[in-house]
Amino acid sequence: MAGHWFTFFFTSLLVSAMAEASHCSTKGLPLVRNISELPQDNYGRGGFSHVTVAGSFMHGMKEVEVWLQTFAPRSGTPIHRHSCEEVFVVLKGSGTLYLASSSHEKHPGKPQEFRIYSNSTFHVPVNDVHQVWNTNEHEDLQVLAVISRPPAKVFIYEDWFMPHTAARLKFPYYWDEHCFEVPPKDEL
Repeated sequence: MAGHWFTFFFTSLLVSAMAEASHCSTKGLPLVRNISELPQDNYGRGGFSHVTVAGSFMHGMKEVEVWLQTFAPRSGTPIHRHSCEEVFVVLKGSGTLYLASSSHEKHPGKPQEFRIYSNSTFHVPVNDVHQVWNTNEHEDLQVLAVISRPPAKVFIYEDWFMPHTAARLKFPYYWDEHCFEVPPKDEL
C-alpha cells in the first residue's frame, strides 16, 4: 500500500513539474523558435534593433532574459545602470563599452573605455553605469545579451556627471512587452 501511495505522489509531483516546465509555451509560443521569425522592434531609437530571444513577459522567464541587439554604425544604448547583472557576447562587428565602476560616488564620472569586437565577451556588474556604442563606421554591431533577475530596474543618465539621484527610473522595464506605450526618444 505504501508503494502505491509513493508512486501516486511521485507521479503527481512529476506531472506538476512538467506543467511548470512547459510554462513558456502556455502563451501559444512554441518551445523551439527561429530567431529570424521573432518580433523585433527599435523602441523609437534609430539605428537600433532588439529581439527578445527569451524574456520574462512573453516567455515567463524568472531568473534570466536573453536578447539579440543590433546597433547601426554610430548608435548605441543610453548611459544607464540596472539592478541586475548583464553578460554580452559580441556576435558581429566592433564598438566600445563605456563603464563607470564608481557606483559609490555621487555620479558615474569619467568611464573607462573598452574595445569590444566579434567573438569577445564582457559582463557588467549590478548597478555599474555603462553604455555600449557601435564606434565602427562601416558595420553593424550585433550582441547577445543575458540579464539576471528580470524585469530590470533601469536608471537612465543624460551624461556621465549627472548625479545618481537625478537619473530617471524605468521600472518595470520589459523588452518583450509589445503592448506598452513606447517612451519618447528623449526618455531612452
